[in-house]
Amino acid sequence: MNAPEDGRKGRWVGHREQRREELTAAAIEAIRELGPEVGMEAIAAHAGVSKPVLYRYFADKSALWLAVGRRAAAMVLDAIVPAVAAVREERDVIAAAIDAYLGHIEADTNLYQFVVHQPDIARHRDVVADVVDTVASGLARIFGDRLRARGLDSGAALPWAYGVVGYVQTVGDWWLRQQQPISREALGEYLTTFLWGGVSGIAHAADIPGGLAAYQEETRHGR
Repeated sequence: MNAPEDGRKGRWVGHREQRREELTAAAIEAIRELGPEVGMEAIAAHAGVSKPVLYRYFADKSALWLAVGRRAAAMVLDAIVPAVAAVREERDVIAAAIDAYLGHIEADTNLYQFVVHQPDIARHRDVVADVVDTVASGLARIFGDRLRARGLDSGAALPWAYGVVGYVQTVGDWWLRQQQPISREALGEYLTTFLWGGVSGIAHAADIPGGLAAYQEETRHGR
């Protein structure tokens, strides 16, 4: 008796989600074209809908900000993963990830600013933390694969990934706010050189009997 009604409800939910995705994509294009301070009215106009229609799918700007932030996180990951997969040497992995990230935020600065620097958003959820979680999780899988390939404990992959993401995100934010005072290439090399000092310990640990734990013990005693 309820099957037709349930079917209609499922189709409506599917349609609503599809429409939200379309409006999120339109919002991203509006942000890119009109700047990170764009308002809901301008976003609705850019999407070709009225403001009340936009609010039908997003209760307020915070809800739209969350949807845009989630999409932005996926974009960052989509930029980093192929760049990292294309290289083999560990130092090149770090360099590729950093360059891909800096290149992404440099090319999509308005979207980055909208997600990261929104003073008038009620942050029921921290979308920036969601972005960090998404990117760090993806990077941790890459680190974990590299560690396991060397016969090492992959438990370090997640904290290392968060450390790399936090460090690069903070420096990248400074770089954009200061209107790129140095070239992307130079900044990428500076960051890679700094981070490589820690990551290069992976290779050394693989050559020490006992692996990473033995390496940590060796470095603790200055040997």
